[in-house]
Amino acid sequence: MHVRIALLAAPLLLANTDPPPLPPTIKAMLDAAMASGNEGEVATVAKYARAAAPDAAPAITAAIDHWRKDRSAKREETLRNAGVFDLWQGRAELGGYLTTGNTQDTGLSSTIDLSRETPRWRHKIHLAADYKKSAGVISREHYLAGYEPNFKFSPRGYVYGAAQFESDRFLGYTDRYSASIGAGYSAIKKPGVTLDLELGPAYRDTSFTDRTRESSVAARGSLDFDLRLSRAISVSQDASAYFQHYNSTVSSTTALNAKLIGPLAARFSYVVQYESMPSIGRVGVDTTSRASLAYSF
Repeated sequence: MHVRIALLAAPLLLANTDPPPLPPTIKAMLDAAMASGNEGEVATVAKYARAAAPDAAPAITAAIDHWRKDRSAKREETLRNAGVFDLWQGRAELGGYLTTGNTQDTGLSSTIDLSRETPRWRHKIHLAADYKKSAGVISREHYLAGYEPNFKFSPRGYVYGAAQFESDRFLGYTDRYSASIGAGYSAIKKPGVTLDLELGPAYRDTSFTDRTRESSVAARGSLDFDLRLSRAISVSQDASAYFQHYNSTVSSTTALNAKLIGPLAARFSYVVQYESMPSIGRVGVDTTSRASLAYSF
């Protein structure tokens, strides 16, 4: 009778037994991976650690589960206590050139991207400027400032608002104000690859270089795609379009990012902007190729 009870109780006793401690070498590897805060690195180290020490697999799983729970709790606490100026992340990009001698050219390209994300809200700010002067004559002068708040009502769906100011007299306008509100959807949301799509009505007010002015309702659509090819290389494709009866606009930015040292990266991008009805004497397509250094913070 006592033997039968012992046999029945054995599985319960084993289930409540803590897994054996991790071997020192494996524990050091896991600690280093978890200290990096990179989920992908932790998963990779855990995979090979289980293969090298199958008997330690339960302890490895327990350690990773504890790390994830602790990390999630700390993040939730940080989000709850964050102020308006906390949690901002961004990237500052700067590129340019200067030539002397037979030619005297000056070129400057700069971009600042800021973002702040909480469980319900995401805020994005984009600032950009391009300037080029050749032989004393300015041949490129483009300025852009945009702000977009997102309210996330589900893990993938959100409502967006977008406000933008743009100036480019070489494309035929001195001031252009755009405002839009609509729906967004995260079609792909995986580690290393994301795709966000947006669509909604918009309103645009444009002052052209010929002193005319056009205000009209438009439809706005956008695409934001990011793909990490490796720990050091990533590519992105951002595109937006305003469709209206007069002078629709399509812009696209394709970029390649290569990490250098720490927060520094090299960034190569190609920008295309299309105006369906440019001012007299202006072409409808404008392109810009950039090579710059980017600093993430």
